[in-house]
Amino acid sequence: MAMVRCVVLATAGCGAASAQTAITMASTTSTEQSGLFGHLLPQFKRATGIDVKVVALGTGQAIDMARRGDADVLFVHDRAAEEKFVADGFAPRRHPVMYNDFVLLGPASDPVGARGSDIVEGLKKVAAANAPFISRGDKSGTHAAELRYWQQAGVPAAKGGGYRECGCGMGPALNIAASSGAYVLADRGTWLSFKNRQGLAVLVEGDKRLFNQYGVMVVSPQRFPHVKAAQAQQFVEWVTSPAGQQVIASYRINGEQLFFPNAGTAN
Repeated sequence: MAMVRCVVLATAGCGAASAQTAITMASTTSTEQSGLFGHLLPQFKRATGIDVKVVALGTGQAIDMARRGDADVLFVHDRAAEEKFVADGFAPRRHPVMYNDFVLLGPASDPVGARGSDIVEGLKKVAAANAPFISRGDKSGTHAAELRYWQQAGVPAAKGGGYRECGCGMGPALNIAASSGAYVLADRGTWLSFKNRQGLAVLVEGDKRLFNQYGVMVVSPQRFPHVKAAQAQQFVEWVTSPAGQQVIASYRINGEQLFFPNAGTAN
C-alpha cells in the first residue's frame, strides 16, 4: 500500500489549523515533491487566511479519496479521469490550471538508443532490449500516461523483461532508477527538483504527446454536505486568477520554470 503523506504547507502541523480555516486537498506527489506547493500555498494563506492540508498521492488514489468525500478540493493530472469524476457528480466543474511535460529518463550512456523526440519509439527500444524500466505502478497520472505510451507503442503487457512496478511516488521511482541505471518516465517538475540524479539524464522530450495538464476541482457539497465548499472555491478562484497564475509561473529551480499557468483554456 502506498504511503499517504499529509503535509500542511501553511501551518506548523497536520492538526494545527482550525477547522474553520483549513481545507484538505487531495493532490499528486508531483505537485508536492517538485516543491510547487511549498511555494504556492503560503501565498494563498496570506491572501485568504485559509490553510491547506495536502494529502499527496498518485492521481488515481487522490481521486478515490475525493470520491469518498475525504477531501474538499482535488488537484491532479489525468484529464480523462478528472472528466469522469465530474460526469459522475463528484465535482460541479473541472478547471484547467497549469501544465508541464513528461520526460523519459535513463542512463546518460543510453545503451538502447532511446534518445530523441519520439516517446513511442523510445519505449519500443527499451522493451526490445529488455532494459530495466521502473514504472510507478500506482494509478497516478504519470502511470496512466506511461500506460498510454506503451499502448501506442504496441508493446505487449510484459513490456520487456526489465520492466518493474514500484507502487511508489515519483521521487522514490527516480531514486530506484538512479540507483539501478534504469529508464523511467517522470514529470519534468519533479525531475528538476530531484537531487539524487547519479547517471540519469533526459533522453526523450519535446514530443507533443508528453504534454501534462493539471486540473483543479471543488468536491461536490451536494454529494458530501460536510465539504468546505466555500473555502475550496476560494482556493480554485485564487489559483486560477491572475495572482495565483503568476505565483505558479514564478516558481523556478536554478532559473528554470517548472509549471506553466493556463487557466481558462480548454485543456
